[in-house]
Amino acid sequence: MTISYYLRPIALAESPQSEEGAAVRLAGGMVYASRFALIGRAGGKVVSRERYGARELEAALADLPDAVREQWDNLRRAHAPLQCGARTVRLDQPQVMGILNVTPDSFSDGGQFMDDPAVANAHASAMLEAGAALIDVGGESTRPGAAAVWEGDELKRVVPAVERLAAMGAAISVDTRRPGVMEAALAAGAHIINDVSALRHDPRSLEFAARSGAPVVLMHAPGEGEDLHGSGDYADVVLDVFDWLAARRDAALAAGIARDRIVLDPGIGFGKSLADNLALMNALPLFHALGQPLLLGASRKRMIGALSNEAPAHQRVAGSVALALKGMDAGVQLLRVHDVPETMQALRVWRGLRDAALTDFSQLPPL
Repeated sequence: MTISYYLRPIALAESPQSEEGAAVRLAGGMVYASRFALIGRAGGKVVSRERYGARELEAALADLPDAVREQWDNLRRAHAPLQCGARTVRLDQPQVMGILNVTPDSFSDGGQFMDDPAVANAHASAMLEAGAALIDVGGESTRPGAAAVWEGDELKRVVPAVERLAAMGAAISVDTRRPGVMEAALAAGAHIINDVSALRHDPRSLEFAARSGAPVVLMHAPGEGEDLHGSGDYADVVLDVFDWLAARRDAALAAGIARDRIVLDPGIGFGKSLADNLALMNALPLFHALGQPLLLGASRKRMIGALSNEAPAHQRVAGSVALALKGMDAGVQLLRVHDVPETMQALRVWRGLRDAALTDFSQLPPL
């Protein structure tokens, strides 16, 4: 019986001194973990679950499988910054990625930034001024039931928006599944490829992404082809998504994409029920065991409406901030959001609390 192992942090700490040094720094960030669950799975079913403190786990590693030792190293792996032209996006702290949809049917903004460049520019400028480290430009809606977009239309929407952002000096990611759009957007000044199909939609995407040298975001979506929301049948959504992202990471590496240019996204809302999304949000620290920076895109998602009397998308700001804070607490590096000023305010308060905890020497044990 082949057993797959998963090393999940289950107790987080604000600082190492709060655990008298018995905590490890997750992904080189501002979150620390002191206890871990080692989960074994075979045939799609969990067959074992052992709990360890940080020191206990360190002492037991020699007798544990290689996969566990690899995940232990991955959990503590610090990530180099993303270089986006003249801008550097550090990954040792949370960063906000502002969303700029240039589509007529976006679920969140109804196409208000598509037809008027002045409005789109003002919105992008406001997000940058509020503190967004990146702007993510998308020319195709990927909400459930959205119609497919012809590549020519997507190019007409995306390229001018990227050019305007590049003129502002912004760090830019392009949200697309098509290598033709990826190539045109990078040529226009984009820096990062953000593909909700994890470079599966077009067989040319992997090769192009590798050749371009651009960082890539690989997002989990269970569906194939045009329907990314289909086939969401999970034995255990957390472990299934973990395995799927590991496979896409490995496919990217095999294609020649450098490890320090791969970011992973669990795909909140894509082919997942409310219960699935909640399970993934609670399990976010586990995904550091994949050894890559993480992106969380939960802003204004349907799950917030489901938990708040079916509030429409534009009334989901508070819920979006709550999910962003959950991501910060889990050590997620990139937060893809619509409401940048509100999220940045929450991030700055969160950062202040973390800084205070790290400098609170009263928590140190006596000499």
